[in-house]
Amino acid sequence: MQLTIALQTIRPSFLVLTPVCVFLGLSTSLATQSSVNYFMVFLVFIGAISAHISVNTLNEYYDFKSGLDLITEKTRFSGGSGALPNHPEMAGSILILGYVSLMVTVVTGSYFILVRGIQIMPIGIIGIVLIITYTLWLNRYPFLCLIVPGLGLGTLIVVGTHVILTGGYSQLPWLVSLIPFFLINNLLLINQYPDIKADTSVGRNTFPIAFGIKKSNFVYAIFMMATYSLILLFIVKGYIPNMCIIALIPMAFSLFSLIGAIKYSSKIGDYPRHMGANVVAAILTPLLFGISIING
Repeated sequence: MQLTIALQTIRPSFLVLTPVCVFLGLSTSLATQSSVNYFMVFLVFIGAISAHISVNTLNEYYDFKSGLDLITEKTRFSGGSGALPNHPEMAGSILILGYVSLMVTVVTGSYFILVRGIQIMPIGIIGIVLIITYTLWLNRYPFLCLIVPGLGLGTLIVVGTHVILTGGYSQLPWLVSLIPFFLINNLLLINQYPDIKADTSVGRNTFPIAFGIKKSNFVYAIFMMATYSLILLFIVKGYIPNMCIIALIPMAFSLFSLIGAIKYSSKIGDYPRHMGANVVAAILTPLLFGISIING
């Protein structure tokens, strides 16, 4: 039973984004050098997935302690897992799990500093700060709340993976990381629509709360266009192979999700196909992008 509750709070289905972004960082590493240490790839995956688990479990704990979990209407893609309201005796264990996961990330990060040097430290420090402050502080600032998901799960993981595997910074991973940056921001943005009333009641101030759903839909459209326009621009500039054109295919899923957001507004949680399409776009686009970079 305890293991089941822990797995619920980890939100395994949401963890898929992490290996995809690690893979994207691996793809830029392979594109800029002939060989990669796959033991280091494994350690990067452990550190990144532990960070994501820490975010999810700490978010579950603090949402439960604030009372948010008790008033949020659960959907497949928003509102938390609902595990702790049904098993409040597990709250302390989930908090410990969150910080143990964070410590795993810190330990692996410390090893990377020893192996690759202090240059990786800024990415690690920013990542740790985002994990600790996301639920307790960042959710009260709409613009930070808007971009932090893509920064943490997208940019930091892609660039961090590249630096750890190659030993240095370069232009390509920064450019490539913009793709998951915009898509993951959009993923969390739409997921906040069904939670607007509940989030407001506990003092959160997400972008949809502060500026409304119409402006949020506009931002979603801008981020979507930025994602797929950048892919085309990078191809034209010769930064990435022509084969990367296949990464434009998931744009259809983003469009479908935007249509649902415009049509159903805060009720989009009742139409999981539109929210699910947003998830597919966020995962499939960087996955195809990475495959194309490696094979191109």
